[in-house]
Amino acid sequence: MAIKRVEAIIRPERLEPLRVGLEAVGYPGITVTEVEGHGKQRGTVQQFRGNTYKVYFVSKVKVEIVVDGADVQKVMDTIVEVCNTGTVGDGKIFVTTIDEVLRIRTKEKDIAAL
Repeated sequence: MAIKRVEAIIRPERLEPLRVGLEAVGYPGITVTEVEGHGKQRGTVQQFRGNTYKVYFVSKVKVEIVVDGADVQKVMDTIVEVCNTGTVGDGKIFVTTIDEVLRIRTKEKDIAAL
């Protein structure tokens, strides 16, 4: 089976519940990056001290998990269950194939290195 990377762009406040949810289904190893961007909504309109202004880049969190291809659906289901609020800006999930994995310390390769 192939090795896959699951990347999810999510709301920052959903990170801790997602971490707990992923650990509960057997995936404690994640990489987290703070990112900014926008989707189709092109940012948000905010109000501060009576002034309205446009925020073009919304703060998000990118979570990356590398898994055995057989487990991709379980990871995706967990992300959707935890991060879905039903409103614009819940995020996206991307799945890509990983060609090779090497654990530096032990030199284990592929699935054994996960």
